[in-house]
Amino acid sequence: MRLLTGASSDDPFLFEVDPVLVTTFGSTVIVEGCDNSRSISWVHAWTVRDGTITQVREYFNTSLTVTRLGDSPPSACSSSTAEIAPVHCPYVWESSLSNRVGKSVPGLVLAI
Repeated sequence: MRLLTGASSDDPFLFEVDPVLVTTFGSTVIVEGCDNSRSISWVHAWTVRDGTITQVREYFNTSLTVTRLGDSPPSACSSSTAEIAPVHCPYVWESSLSNRVGKSVPGLVLAI
């Protein structure tokens, strides 16, 4: 985390958690926020089963796009084994705070 956030290894690392947006897609909960004093944006993706968080994915200074593969029409997100066709699955959510940190950040796609 220190490498991703730019914190010094000599200083204690205090991270301000300020959620800005919470949204859900079935069993996935997306929480987005930022630490403005350190120019850090973050996204958490939690998997919740029976009221218990069973998995946590954490992204720092990363643009995250969420796409849903399972509920799309067959023609939208599949290809035949006989032919290679481009796959286009529209996104259902995209992070908005990563562009506020004032630097270029990597982009990831989370398929749910």
